[in-house]
Amino acid sequence: MTVTSICGRLRRRVLPAHGSGDRGMATIQMVLLLPAVLAVLFAGMQAALWYHARAVAIAAAQEGARAAGAQYGTAGAGTVEAAGLLADAGPGVISATSVHSSRSATTATVTVSGSSMSVIPGWTIAVHQSATVPVERITG
Repeated sequence: MTVTSICGRLRRRVLPAHGSGDRGMATIQMVLLLPAVLAVLFAGMQAALWYHARAVAIAAAQEGARAAGAQYGTAGAGTVEAAGLLADAGPGVISATSVHSSRSATTATVTVSGSSMSVIPGWTIAVHQSATVPVERITG
């Protein structure tokens, strides 16, 4: 007897018939991996929605601050401008929004707050952005 024939006999005794040891492995792998893949997919989508809401909020705050900081601007003009940009962004981008503006002799500040859209029901992510600009004035 050679070593090769002994290994062949042992392999037939120890290992089951060809392929039967892998039966059902694809199902088990899918059951274990599919929830993880879906969690990563939804987390990526949620991050993109939050980032978009944040970008819209900072754009609205900057536009409002520019309007409030204009030479003859007011805090109310900043609030109206920021709220208008939020409305133009479309429904649902940022929900439950609130816009606050203030103007002093030297600076104008607009703050936009709200909640971004969510792919997970019942979970909201807060968005809070603020912009401050110097007030325009004639010097001379």
